Amino acid sequence: MHHDKKKKIMGKFGVHPKDTGSSQVQVAILTERINELTKHLEDHPKDNHSRRGLLGLVGKRRKHLNYMRLHKKEDYEKVLKTLKLRK
Repeated sequence: MHHDKKKKIMGKFGVHPKDTGSSQVQVAILTERINELTKHLEDHPKDNHSRRGLLGLVGKRRKHLNYMRLHKKEDYEKVLKTLKLRK
């Protein structure tokens, strides 16, 4: 993912401008990467190495979301809505 894109995500989801670690920022960055990889796999369905990477990212995002659901309910709801997760 491009550095500028990451900065933009940090600005939008971060608690403060240099926030890189909060769960909401992590979820947003992971979602961006998941979407890029998903698109890649549509063009390259046999790329199982990338598919395994994708599953890892999805798992990481899930852990962050579970944490937020339990400890930061408002942020959790906001992130789901903003990223259009869970249809």
